Amino acid sequence: MNRLPRYTVAFYQTSRGHEPVREWLKALPAEARRIVGEDLKTVQYGWPLGMPLIRKLEADLWEVRSTLPDGIARVLFTVQGMRVMFMLSSKKAKRLPRMNWRWPGNG
Repeated sequence: MNRLPRYTVAFYQTSRGHEPVREWLKALPAEARRIVGEDLKTVQYGWPLGMPLIRKLEADLWEVRSTLPDGIARVLFTVQGMRVMFMLSSKKAKRLPRMNWRWPGNG
């Protein structure tokens, strides 16, 4: 079965062109990268989802919670229309700060 993704993916990009989540993913060990990548793909193909993989943080802000051999990796994301944007990562995060997130172009 050749299932198409439900959403296109975008990674947050800084004004200098850096993509923090993509760069963080590339720096992970191979097994951790595979686990996190599969979980992000699950969001892309299977949204909406819930616990234990996805946890809602605020209106329009969720986290992917990937269980790694040495801890938990978290990636924050938002969804708008047919796009999912992965914004921030934190390996072994214990507590995430409260933030105001805005989708680019929506002020």
